[in-house]
Amino acid sequence: MTLPVRSLAEANLLAQAIVNTIPEPFLVLDAELRVLEASRSFYEIFKVEPEGTHGCLLYTLGHGQWDIPALRDLLEKILPERVAMDGFEVDHEFPVIGRRIMLLNARKVLFDHSDTIAILLAFRDITDRRAIEQEKAALLARSEELRRQNDVLLQEMKHRVANSLQIIASILMLQARAVSSDETRFHLQDAHKRVMSVAAVQRHLDMTDGIDQIEVGNYLDKLCGSLGASMVAVDQPVTIIVKSDIGMIPSSKAVSIGLIVTELVINSLKYAFPDRRADAAIRVGYTIDDGRWALTVSDNGVGKTKGQPAKADGGLGTTIVAALAKQLDGRVTMDTSAAGYAVTIGH
Repeated sequence: MTLPVRSLAEANLLAQAIVNTIPEPFLVLDAELRVLEASRSFYEIFKVEPEGTHGCLLYTLGHGQWDIPALRDLLEKILPERVAMDGFEVDHEFPVIGRRIMLLNARKVLFDHSDTIAILLAFRDITDRRAIEQEKAALLARSEELRRQNDVLLQEMKHRVANSLQIIASILMLQARAVSSDETRFHLQDAHKRVMSVAAVQRHLDMTDGIDQIEVGNYLDKLCGSLGASMVAVDQPVTIIVKSDIGMIPSSKAVSIGLIVTELVINSLKYAFPDRRADAAIRVGYTIDDGRWALTVSDNGVGKTKGQPAKADGGLGTTIVAALAKQLDGRVTMDTSAAGYAVTIGH
């Protein structure tokens, strides 16, 4: 930049007025890098006196504390080729104030009608800022390591839970085969199916690999496919059909929805088709409409006996469904007709 002054004395006077208003350390140097002016903050921060500063070579100030190779590069090599230099970082151990990290901005000043050159040198202490940045980086690295360890522990826990569920299911099936009582066998088989349903939900949620939002249609497709493969009896084939609107659901919500679907599918498989029929089907539907959603599991089985009320408060499966629906702030409705039986959870 250029200043319309008539003499170097006027330039020095103007520079002194400007420098005295600057709160950060600031120097005005001549072309030979001798100090013309220094701000009050420069004296205070770097612990030097005006008598040993004015007219002195920059590199000799404070017993040579500014004789820094990086600063020499800036002033003797970089700046001569440019008019300005911003954000030049200097990391140095100063004799009195200790290690400091300074950000330097330099400007060459050219005067009209004169070959005189002055250099403005501003210092910004960023030591504390760099310390905070390093601390944040260390915390981030530590957080990443803890997250990695947590992922490993989570995978180990999932593996153990899956193994435990498989062991429990096997024990229940062995006991069901060993007992002589038909009623006891029925309850053991029922418990086995519920353990397997929990295992199926866990398995399909594990496939999401910690993703918070799950595409509901794909999730229900895979879940019902697994349920059909493991629970549909050979002597009574049943088709499970899934129809869902496109939408995402939180993984926490998917757990409850998955358990509800498995319970209702189990109930349909147990009660809806006492006799073999070729068109036996269970339909699972999920609809979304302006923030509202509805989950329906229906079958084309025998339905309820005429005059028999739906078990709103009875039966283990119905109780489980009601509890899970409550977690979802949903309302359970049941409908039976000649076309079959349907349960809807609406929110």
